[in-house]
Amino acid sequence: MIGLLSALSRPQAEAFLNMFRRGLGEAGFAEGRNVTIEYRWAEGQYDRLPTMAAELVGRPVNLIVAQSPPAALAAKAATSTIPIVFGVGLDPIAAGLVASFNRPGGNATGIVMLPGPLVQKRLELIRELVPKAADAVLLVNPGSPEAAAEVRDILAAAAANRLQVRLLNATTPAELDDAFEALTERRPDALLIGGDPFFFNQRQTIVARVARLGLPTIYPFRQFPEVGGLISYGVNLVSPYRQIGIYAGRILQGAQPADLPVMQPTSLELVINLGAAKALGVDIPAILHARSDEVIE
Repeated sequence: MIGLLSALSRPQAEAFLNMFRRGLGEAGFAEGRNVTIEYRWAEGQYDRLPTMAAELVGRPVNLIVAQSPPAALAAKAATSTIPIVFGVGLDPIAAGLVASFNRPGGNATGIVMLPGPLVQKRLELIRELVPKAADAVLLVNPGSPEAAAEVRDILAAAAANRLQVRLLNATTPAELDDAFEALTERRPDALLIGGDPFFFNQRQTIVARVARLGLPTIYPFRQFPEVGGLISYGVNLVSPYRQIGIYAGRILQGAQPADLPVMQPTSLELVINLGAAKALGVDIPAILHARSDEVIE
């Protein structure tokens, strides 16, 4: 039995699940045939994750798949013996999930999508889209395990790009409303959305509020332009879940997490939504258009 622990809601995670099942299938496992999956969805409420992780440990499951940093940390805190395969966007060594990338050394391994090196590029893209931008806002979830590193990286990159960046915090839908009220009152030249699962879960709401403000915004993942956001630059979140499925299958067959290296995606993607650009009055430079991996009309 596999326990799947996610910070998202099930509808928002469907694409990840499909790719995860594909990887499981390549390893010889199919849900409902020779493996059972027990699901736990926190729906953006991270305080629910420790209880959910404890429930999975008590079942007991043979393996926990942890989607997002809060889920991985909750799973790691709940068990030091049940294997864990994670998909996270933070440094797993600093977070205490593994001893090293090549030799994890404990009961956890998985895929890491480190956001730090991408921050500089996102700010450069904002400069290309809004050349006269002097100030920007980063929307961040302070309750997220990766928040401190994300803020550190964005402030360092902003200084290098001579751009003033203010922080807006949101951990709940109500606080998200407050954040957009603040943006309405003190409008920046550009907005950056943090890579937290809460924002991913709220992406339709965020994109709709941004459209009403008419604010040039760069997002961390392609799923935002797919629902009407302007531009995104980052890793493909869905594809790595095939490897997570393969790792899960290998562990079910007897492999040890300690011996399976933590992997990192090597491909990044730039996605532009031309309809959003037109609505916002943003001209997409020809060179940026040519560099894009996908353009949504």
